[in-house]
Amino acid sequence: MKTIIAVLAVLMFSSFNPAPMSIYDFKITSLDGGIIDFSIFSGKKILIVNTASMCGFTPQYEGLEKLYESHKDKLVIVGFPSDNFGNQEFHDNDSIKTFCRKDHGVTFPLTTRVDVKGPNATPVFKYLCNKSENGVLDATISWNFNKFIIDENGNLLKHFDSRVTPDSKELLKYIDQ
Repeated sequence: MKTIIAVLAVLMFSSFNPAPMSIYDFKITSLDGGIIDFSIFSGKKILIVNTASMCGFTPQYEGLEKLYESHKDKLVIVGFPSDNFGNQEFHDNDSIKTFCRKDHGVTFPLTTRVDVKGPNATPVFKYLCNKSENGVLDATISWNFNKFIIDENGNLLKHFDSRVTPDSKELLKYIDQ
């Protein structure tokens, strides 16, 4: 009887305290229709950015692409198009793709349009914004082009708001270290 109670206690405890997630546990549909599997980025830093095509911060696409091209050996950038702020993203993925690829030369991976905050937030952003899930920090996405830097081992390092540009010293110190 004691054994059964002990087993039940372990099962109950483990169901309330699941193993912490890692960024490498996530997969999401890409803008091209494939799957972005974060586990393939192990060994590289990851910069995750919530993007929007018609935002005052949209010119950051060029800086993000330049950063991606110059650091491809050790960094991957993943853009998450979102319309959570001021109706600033196209409503269909084909328009987003055309805008990003043709108008801004974006070659880094982009997801399909997602929510990055609120009850329908994509699981990646729920993870990134909640210390209870990522073990490091709570973050509030206040606008488009927020950035999250993750190290080569999948550990969340820092959150940056929209004003931190892709070429800022503040961001580059985490990428170049």
